[in-house]
Amino acid sequence: MLRNQRQIENNISKLIDGLFFALSLWLAHALRSILNVDLFGAEPEIATFWGEPSGRPYVWISLLLLFTAPITLNTQGFYSQSYWTSRKQIFWPLAKATMIVTLGIILGIFVLKIQLTRSVILFFAIICVLVIWIKEETWQFIQNKRMNRLESQKRLILLGSQSETQEMLKRIGDGKNKNYRVMMEFNINQDPINELVKNLHEHSANVVLINAGHTKFDLIEKVINACELEGVEVWLAADFFNTQIARTTVDDFYGVPLLVFQTAPAPSLQSLAKQIIDYIGAFTMILGLSPLLLICALSVKLTSKGPILFKQKRSGINGRPFTMYKFRSMNTNAEQRKHELEAMNEMSGPVFKVSGDPRITPIGKFLRKYSLDELPQLINILQGSMSLVGPRPLPVDETKRFEDLSHRRRLSVKPGLTCLWQISGRNEVKEFSDWVRLDLEYIDNWSLWLDIKILVRTIPAVFNGTGAH
Repeated sequence: MLRNQRQIENNISKLIDGLFFALSLWLAHALRSILNVDLFGAEPEIATFWGEPSGRPYVWISLLLLFTAPITLNTQGFYSQSYWTSRKQIFWPLAKATMIVTLGIILGIFVLKIQLTRSVILFFAIICVLVIWIKEETWQFIQNKRMNRLESQKRLILLGSQSETQEMLKRIGDGKNKNYRVMMEFNINQDPINELVKNLHEHSANVVLINAGHTKFDLIEKVINACELEGVEVWLAADFFNTQIARTTVDDFYGVPLLVFQTAPAPSLQSLAKQIIDYIGAFTMILGLSPLLLICALSVKLTSKGPILFKQKRSGINGRPFTMYKFRSMNTNAEQRKHELEAMNEMSGPVFKVSGDPRITPIGKFLRKYSLDELPQLINILQGSMSLVGPRPLPVDETKRFEDLSHRRRLSVKPGLTCLWQISGRNEVKEFSDWVRLDLEYIDNWSLWLDIKILVRTIPAVFNGTGAH
């Protein structure tokens, strides 16, 4: 579906979904009152807000749900579904988004010390899934009925070579998508333009979809000029170049239409949510872990000579250098002694890694085992040079020694405090190419949900010491 039409329908759907999420909270409260059951034992009967008995928590939470629920659904790809999406493909993003929203409510009432009946929260999650599911089924039913009327359909003529028109036919669902009705396939390399005009009249077509990436542009221009005279829309598929990794989007630069080829995740609500989580998460962790940070700092200061923090230039996004902070875990002359240990390097490629490194101090060994030496990088996250999740930043000199230039694609996103390599048992990864493969796997499959899964899996990796250097 064309972006403008899809955006209008999505905006309407988001408004409805926000209202349904807000309504579900009140329905859950009513259901709990009608059933008069406490699924988790004795629970408070009345909601309180900062110690004042009232229903205001429901009002505030409902207002927040109007905005946060559609945003969460969008981050899970709920609004990018096609009309012939299976029920399973609809249910999974809906279930994940509902779970995230529910966890957000639980976190909110815990932080603000709001007393809400726990049964209401459970009923809320169930009702949300059911209500939105019914809405989607009803919407699809209405759309199918509407699209069965011929006047509601776009009548297409597919224009291109035989292979190109067949490929486009598959993309629009081989007739499953009732928004469009393919009237004929026109081979631009064999049939004259005047034949196209005759078919426009015969089939009353209102769209010519050109999927002819390897056709000369002067021929495409003639088709566009002919359709201009007929008042018929022309859709030009912009797949002129065969890319292996990059995703193609259309944008505008001071009035000039652009084709944009991207391999890194494009700016989106998900990426905005990632930035917000980075700042809030880093700030919260610094506050919550401040006693531990103080203990680590004192341990470094009292057990060895030198500064508490180790500062080093690392390669940030697109290779831009930034100063990364760590608790110092080595002797102060570690960099000068590095050349003495080069023969013991266990990692292939430009990265330097030695098990049982003699430069590491006793307290540094403990800090590294449980990744406590990395905690000062929370400051880097607040500065905007790092993220909670992303490829680990390498020293600038190691980045300059990349032999395979494709490895630089790991620099296309912000470096992170943790990553797939970190939770995969980084001690077991000896080949730099395997490390890069995990980083590129993260970049190519990035989503907010993937970040959450990596953060959750980082916790046991840290406590077990399996994410150690």
